[in-house]
Amino acid sequence: MSRRRALFLLVLLALGLGLAWGYRARGRPMLRVATGYTAKTVCSEHFVAGFAVDEVMAHLPDNPLVPYLRVQVDADTGQVRASLWGWLEPQVAVYRTGLGCTLLASSGPYAGTPFTPPPVPAPAADAPWPAGEGSGIQNQAAGSDNPALAQVLAQAFAEPDPARPRLTRAVVVVHQGRIVGERYADGITPQTPLLGWSMTKSVTSALVGIYLERAGLAVNAPAPAPEWQTQADDPRQAITWEHLLRMTSGLDFREDYADLHADVLQMLYNTADMGAYMAARPLAQPPGSWWNYASGSTNLLSRLVRLGFGDDLGAYWRFPYEALFGPLGMSTAVLEPDASGSWVGSSYMYASARDWARFGLLYLQDGVWQGRRILPEGWVAFSTTPTPASHGEYGAHWWLNQGTADDPTARRWPDLPPDAFAALGHDGQAVLVIPSRQVVIVRLGLSRYDTWDLNALARDVLQALK
Repeated sequence: MSRRRALFLLVLLALGLGLAWGYRARGRPMLRVATGYTAKTVCSEHFVAGFAVDEVMAHLPDNPLVPYLRVQVDADTGQVRASLWGWLEPQVAVYRTGLGCTLLASSGPYAGTPFTPPPVPAPAADAPWPAGEGSGIQNQAAGSDNPALAQVLAQAFAEPDPARPRLTRAVVVVHQGRIVGERYADGITPQTPLLGWSMTKSVTSALVGIYLERAGLAVNAPAPAPEWQTQADDPRQAITWEHLLRMTSGLDFREDYADLHADVLQMLYNTADMGAYMAARPLAQPPGSWWNYASGSTNLLSRLVRLGFGDDLGAYWRFPYEALFGPLGMSTAVLEPDASGSWVGSSYMYASARDWARFGLLYLQDGVWQGRRILPEGWVAFSTTPTPASHGEYGAHWWLNQGTADDPTARRWPDLPPDAFAALGHDGQAVLVIPSRQVVIVRLGLSRYDTWDLNALARDVLQALK
C-alpha cells in the first residue's frame, strides 16, 4: 500500500472516529431527550389522562425531530416505545396502576415492583364540593348566577391568535370554599387527570413537610444524601432540607429547556435515578447564598424521603395516598416515579382540575381540611415566606407576589394582592391562592410561545367576584 493511500485511510478513520465520538458525546444525549420525552408523554397522556395517541402526538412541542419520531403502543403491557425512524435511540415508558408511567431511561435500575394503591374513594356525586363532586358549575352555562364570571371563563378559552394557540384545557374558580365557576375544553371532564408539570414541586413540598414532622426532623437539618457522606470534608454536607426546598443548595444545575444537553432535560429523559443525578452535582456556590431554580433539587428531596422509608418501597409509594390524596379526596391524583422508584417530584403529577383545586384550598385553609390538620402547623407560613436570595419571588417550592425588599410594588402579578402565591408549571399550569380574597384559581392547558397571562385571568376573576 502506498504511503498516500495509507495516509488517506488514516484520515478517513480519524474522521469516522471523530464523528462517532461527536455523536456519542453530543448527538446521542440530544436524541435520547427527544425519544424519552415522547415515550413518557405518550404513555402518561394516553394511559393516565386517556387521550388518543394521535392527539398526543399532534400536540408535541415544535421540534425538527418530531416528523421522524415513531411510536409503538402496547395496550396489553402498558408499554410505549419511541424512536427516530423506528430504530434510532429507542426509549420505553411503562404504565402501572397507581404509579402512572415511568421512563426506563439509560441503563440504570428499574424498580418494577407492582403496586396496589390505597383506595381513595371518588367523592360522592351528590355531596357538595370539596367533600363531594356536587355543586360545581360546569362551563358556566348561560343564566348562571354570575354572568360576568361566565364571560371571563369564556375568554380564557378564546384563541385570539390561531398561529399561537393557548389551548386552555380547564379552569376552576373557588371562592369561600366552593366552586363558583368552571369550564373545560372539548374532551375534558371534571374527572380528567391533567399534568401539572412543576406544580408537582408544591405537592412534593407538602409531602416533605409531612414526612419531616413524622420523622421528627427539623427543616434545617442536614439533607442526608449518601453521596455526601463518604468524605468527612465534603462541603455538600452543609446542605439542608430547607436549602433544597428554597432552591438555595448551591449545587451546580442548569434549568434550560432550550438546550437539550442541559441538566434538567438530561435528568428527566436520560437518567434512571434523578435524585442521584442531582446528588452527584458539585457545589457552584456556598449553600444558602445563591438562588438557582433547579428541578433536580425537588427530585433529590423525593429520593431523600424514599431513603427514609428504607427498603419498603411500597410504603413510600403509599405515602402520598395516605398522607395527602386520601384525606383530601383527590381520587384522580397520580404521582409518577422514575425508574429507581423515587417520585419525579419536580414534574410528574396528574390530577383533575377539581383535585388541583382541593390542593390549593388546603393551603388557603392553612393546611387544615374539614377540621383535621394535614400539613404541619406553620408549614404554609414557612412555604410562603420569601427566600432572600430569590429577591422575594420564591418561598419553599411556591411562587410569591410580595415584591422585592427594595420595591414591594415589583410583583410577579401586579394586578393581584401581594399575599397571592401559586404553584406554577410548564405550558401555563397554575394553582393560584389568594388568601385575602378567599379565592383559588386553577388553570390547566398546553400554552406555549408565552401566550398565557395568569395575571389577566386572575384580575378579571377577582373583578367578577366583587
